[in-house]
Amino acid sequence: MFSCDICGETVASEPDMKTHLLIVHMENQVICPFCKLSGVNYDEMCFHIESAHFEQNELERNLERINTVQYETSDNKKDSTPQRRTEVNSSLHSACASNHPKSSAQSLPKDSTLKHKAFYSENLTESRKFLKSREKQFDLAEIKGSIYETMYSPPECPFCGKIEVCSQDMETHVKTKHANLLDTPLEDCDQPLYDCPMCGLVCTNYHILQEHVNLHLEESSFGRDMDRAQCSRDLELAHQLQQEEDRKRRSEESRQELEEFQKLQRQYGLDNSGGYKQQQLRNMEIEVNRGRMHPSEFHRRKADMMESLAIGIDDGKTKTSGIIEALHRHYQNAATDVRHVWFSAAVDHFHSSLGDKGWGCGYRNFQMLLSSLLQNDAYDDCLKGMSIPCIPKIQSMIEDAWKEGFDPQGASQLNNRLQGTKAWIGACEIYTLLTSLRVKCHIVDFHKSTGPLGTHPRLFEWILNYYSSEREGSPKVVCTSKPPIYLQHQGHSRTVVGIEERKNRTLCLLIFDPGCPSREMQKLLKQDIEANSLKQLRKFVGNLKHKQYQIVTVEGVLSPEEKVARRQASQVFTAEKIP
Repeated sequence: MFSCDICGETVASEPDMKTHLLIVHMENQVICPFCKLSGVNYDEMCFHIESAHFEQNELERNLERINTVQYETSDNKKDSTPQRRTEVNSSLHSACASNHPKSSAQSLPKDSTLKHKAFYSENLTESRKFLKSREKQFDLAEIKGSIYETMYSPPECPFCGKIEVCSQDMETHVKTKHANLLDTPLEDCDQPLYDCPMCGLVCTNYHILQEHVNLHLEESSFGRDMDRAQCSRDLELAHQLQQEEDRKRRSEESRQELEEFQKLQRQYGLDNSGGYKQQQLRNMEIEVNRGRMHPSEFHRRKADMMESLAIGIDDGKTKTSGIIEALHRHYQNAATDVRHVWFSAAVDHFHSSLGDKGWGCGYRNFQMLLSSLLQNDAYDDCLKGMSIPCIPKIQSMIEDAWKEGFDPQGASQLNNRLQGTKAWIGACEIYTLLTSLRVKCHIVDFHKSTGPLGTHPRLFEWILNYYSSEREGSPKVVCTSKPPIYLQHQGHSRTVVGIEERKNRTLCLLIFDPGCPSREMQKLLKQDIEANSLKQLRKFVGNLKHKQYQIVTVEGVLSPEEKVARRQASQVFTAEKIP
């Protein structure tokens, strides 16, 4: 027996098959079993079925799988009613074979190509009805659950999503409900195919392809818009974070600047914490509480202080006199390692008290300088009848000089107020005060080091030239008539009262320090001065390593006209710079 590969008809012999092919298939038209397309050859029809009716072909394959699984189940699975299952499978196979000739072993080749299966989809509906009837009749729940439902899924409309029972109903639905989306009829087998350049989808109509591609572009544009929006939000967030960071940084800088300013105010006595009087009373109370001062001594010293402040004259409790004379005697009889020594005019030492400890060095050095000027007859004209003022009085005298117009910039830096404060004073304030008293003075600024390791040998040479007009031929000890020198550096000031030239040609300054108490200075008044006592006076080149030094030297008396000129010049303070 021979079975036709095209229509499945069975003939007895090979000549009959050739005759069948010639009459039925060569002379007649090849018609599509799904859409009735005709007028094409066999190869074109196969291509049409593959491209236009893919779902129907898949359904046909599923049906064939059902037949295969049924036969395998009847052969392998053993149960209590083998005869009944054999009858069910046999009946099912007979029904499928009668409705679908391709299902027989003779007519169904192993490859099951699409060109063979395409002609049997017309009987799918009848096969389904047969399966359902046989299922009800023989109670085939296993076939429905494990085979039929898993191998077949109803077709779904690609346009609206509607589900139909069979492919013919779906084609009818598409043609009637979505005819406007189909520009060319399905019967047109020569229509070109269009591939989507973005996802590879194949479309039979370029309008559908265009709509499909537009969807891609809209999604891409929407994605770009979302990216732009996200980028804009990110930039805005970054800007806000940067602004917040800048605000915190400025706030932290302002806080640090305020703390530094307050620290400087406390350091230089501008924090409104009181002045000399308040500090003196507070420190004396502390001494009483610690048992270092008797209450009667407290009241006595308080009364003396109030009297001193009332008349504006220093009480002299921190003064040590006669040191220059004692040093003169010592260098005459001892100090064999010294070649020459020059002393200033007589000067008294004043040290800091409980009322000005930590900030009164500038005022105490002025008292030392003034004590030397008051002992010099050359300055009687401008200092006549004057006594050593107390620290509050010195503050008042500087304020009066500011009011006359001296050093307006320095006055503004100190808020034009010194009384009742612990404000530090320096070389500019000493110059202002002396000039207002018609004392001719000069500021020299050693603004950078002139030697190795931050030393200032030029400062030593300048002071040596100030005290000694000539070195050779002069005696070992020279007491000059020149006033002492006010020496200022960062954080402290002292008074230079002389200079040594040692036998090895090195120089050593002799300095009165307001920080040195009277009991130490009084050791210099002894007949035999110990070497350790001189250490507090001697400062070699290697001992002065501050970045800058300023000195104030006294050079004579100013006339009223010169005083006015110097007041005008102090509007912009200038100083001699070395180097």
